[in-house]
Amino acid sequence: MRILGLDPGSQATGFGVIDWVDGDARYVVSGAIRTSGADFPPRLRQIFEGVLHLMREYRPAEVAIERVFMHRNADSALKLGQARGAALCAAFAMDPAVFEYAPREVKLAVVGQGGAQKEQVQLMVRTLLKLQGELGPDAADAVGIALCHAYSRQARLAVAGGASS
Repeated sequence: MRILGLDPGSQATGFGVIDWVDGDARYVVSGAIRTSGADFPPRLRQIFEGVLHLMREYRPAEVAIERVFMHRNADSALKLGQARGAALCAAFAMDPAVFEYAPREVKLAVVGQGGAQKEQVQLMVRTLLKLQGELGPDAADAVGIALCHAYSRQARLAVAGGASS
């Protein structure tokens, strides 16, 4: 099962691809789609095209994306929502199953506490996947979202299996 995790942002949209094989996560690729330019609509197009490229190249069966949370600044929340929408529209081109996770839910699944700092998420993602070298914060968050989905998926399957016996 190939999973694409997305951490949407208007300046950088993190992505992480993992393969989930027999309860084991295997790292495939991660990074960030960086946007440029002062005008916002072209940046949304860059996010759309970047995610569409990822969908075509890696062909994930499932996409996990971070749910928008409330910002102190309404303009920032609106831009984040639009970036998320651009990413989702691109993902829909390949018709994967899409799942949403709150930031707190991701941190709890990866670090063990919902109030974890970005650095803790980075460290745990590297540790869980036995990665060497640096992993940028946007990429680490996206891989964390993919891992959260993989763990949640496994738990749902276990519960469903137990209910049928």
